[in-house]
Amino acid sequence: MQEFFESTTGKIAVIAVIVILLLLIMRGGKNEKKVDTKALTISALMIALATVLGQIKVFEMPQGGSVTLFSILPIVVCGYLLGTRRGVMAGFCVGLINLIFGPYVIHPVQLLMDYPIAFGALGLSGLTRNSSNGLTKGYLIGIAGRYICAVLSGVIFFGAYAPEGFNAWTWSLWYNLTYLAAEGIITLIVINIPAVRNMFLSLKAQMAN
Repeated sequence: MQEFFESTTGKIAVIAVIVILLLLIMRGGKNEKKVDTKALTISALMIALATVLGQIKVFEMPQGGSVTLFSILPIVVCGYLLGTRRGVMAGFCVGLINLIFGPYVIHPVQLLMDYPIAFGALGLSGLTRNSSNGLTKGYLIGIAGRYICAVLSGVIFFGAYAPEGFNAWTWSLWYNLTYLAAEGIITLIVINIPAVRNMFLSLKAQMAN
């Protein structure tokens, strides 16, 4: 599978899936048939931003994973502004884009867990979009989903890399917590600065109009 996703055919197939997801984002819910170009524009912007920020690595772990410059936040914001369905699909797109530029595939399930599902989980932030402190709660839900995917993938497919004194579970739980928690804490501090929090509240209010 690694060779397929490194090939031109594999990359074209992934791009085709991304285009389909973008078209689905542009459509309303199942009771809405109108085309929502605003949702598409915001999603495309957040997808691009997440991809670019993901390349700015503050600290990189030796066996994969890194602390990035707020790369998790754009898809969380997408779910917060546009709802869970669109947030999850935008996250899928980011995961698939990462698959195009840096594929590491050893099994179909690992592919899903490390790429589309892991990033799609960030869009679960939409579940709390209408509650108080919705962005903060949504960020915690999204990063927790990403963490669960990383832990399961680490246990199932990369447990052999656990150092002496650790079993697959304890190593994966600890290893993935280190970089995700570091980025998560920094991001939570930033998004709860009053000026930043008010900016996101204003954007959400504008989306409702």
